Amino acid sequence: MTNVDETPAPSRYSRRALLKHAGAGAVAFSGAVGAATAPRAVAARSATVSTSPTTFGRMFPNLPPFAAATDAVRAALADLGKPGGLLDANDDLTKGPVLLITDLSLSANNPNNPAHTAGTTFFGQFIDHDVTFDTTSKLGLPTDPAASPNSRTPSLDLDSVYGVGPVGSPQFYDPSDRDKLRIGFGGQFEDLSRVDDGTNTAIIPDPRNDENLIIAGLQCAFILFHNRAVEWARDHGYEGGSTFPTARQLTTWHHHWLVVHQFLPQIVGQAMVDDVLNNGRRFYKPRMREGFMPVEFQTGTYRMGHSMVRPSYRANLKGDNGGPFFGMIFDPAGEGQADPVDLRGGARAPRRFIGWQTFFDFGDGNVKPNKRIDTKISTALFHLPLGAIASHDTPTVLPQRNLLRQLTWSLPSGQSVAATIGAPPLAAADLAELEPYGFQDSTPLWYYVLKEAELIEDGLHLGPVGGRIVAEVLIGLLQSDPSSYLVQKPRWTPTLTSAGSSFRMKDFLTFAGVDPASRGQ
Repeated sequence: MTNVDETPAPSRYSRRALLKHAGAGAVAFSGAVGAATAPRAVAARSATVSTSPTTFGRMFPNLPPFAAATDAVRAALADLGKPGGLLDANDDLTKGPVLLITDLSLSANNPNNPAHTAGTTFFGQFIDHDVTFDTTSKLGLPTDPAASPNSRTPSLDLDSVYGVGPVGSPQFYDPSDRDKLRIGFGGQFEDLSRVDDGTNTAIIPDPRNDENLIIAGLQCAFILFHNRAVEWARDHGYEGGSTFPTARQLTTWHHHWLVVHQFLPQIVGQAMVDDVLNNGRRFYKPRMREGFMPVEFQTGTYRMGHSMVRPSYRANLKGDNGGPFFGMIFDPAGEGQADPVDLRGGARAPRRFIGWQTFFDFGDGNVKPNKRIDTKISTALFHLPLGAIASHDTPTVLPQRNLLRQLTWSLPSGQSVAATIGAPPLAAADLAELEPYGFQDSTPLWYYVLKEAELIEDGLHLGPVGGRIVAEVLIGLLQSDPSSYLVQKPRWTPTLTSAGSSFRMKDFLTFAGVDPASRGQ
């Protein structure tokens, strides 16, 4: 297989140009399956007429699964996603976290994305944890989405921060000021509140937001943004019972703005965002108050973020005895350490905080890039600690888990989705590396979306299938939510800083008081 590099081969350019600019049907669509290991199967259909917001659902209910959930297919998916396999970027982890950032020759097989900063991955993860949490389905075992509860509200309402509010979830709120969220300390700067029993369990609505140090830092930033919004509300006459809802709405609307105006353009491209906003959603069309979480988004497409993860990060510039704290995102050596050598969550120590200038652009030259969206996954993600897996089960190889999830939800092939939405599908020749598995003509949606981004958009953002699904679902969740700014006040612009319509994550972090200037480092 030809890998994405900093300078793609001329043949890749010509193929990309053909796919990007050809009309629907310009490339022949083949519905045939290339090997006996990937037979078609009857679609698992929901028993309900409409999808409940409390369960998962389907965006393309009439498309058959890409393959039957047989032992042979499970084995093929496990082999495709194994350590050292096709998806493994084969990063040389022995070089250590610093060189894996600074020596670009080590990234030839896992190139940087100049269009994203390192924080894009984790803001995307934060969004995911706000709208979807599957706690019941089993890897590789077909499950009806309509029978599977979604433990998060399918709405960008920040229930992963607020729970069900200060009355229903008092444990998440400051006992001395119930309008404010609870924040912890214990290092140089803020930390999540934690249970004082030796486990360091975070006291937050969604335990996944303590999976790694960066997502925990974002959770802290949202808590502090809300708490400052409480102070702003009081200063502007919102007292008594109006203080909390005003602060929550302000925090949530600023979050919505970032999703629409910063995150989505980076992930799907501005043209796709504009098309969905101006011309409407074509395939994800819930009515008001009936937004639901499609499995084609939850597992098939949105896990593109795993391709964006770097093997290592600089967590901060001065936290480690006055020097920078570098760490692998996950490192088996960190298991059982009170102050892990890696960036896993669930620990508290003075150096364990995030210096946001590495992750978002504050104009000081310190920001670092993401990895491209492609079929190469950082090697560190092939050895997850069990604590980073919500279900605490095996396999601990993230790509294998993602591929087996395609069977869990009986997801359609990328080719069938492309044909349905009128996008030029990838040809079997573009997926020739999958021939040994029989998936070149009927490809797992997650793999297809990564390959499409790699071939058509050079890994800078999602292609037409992945981009359409992500844009329509996230915008659709806002447009079906009567409390979102897109519904209530579509011309609204952020108000808590002077940034206005140019408001971006750096402004959010500055208002929260976690920016480099506020930290003094």
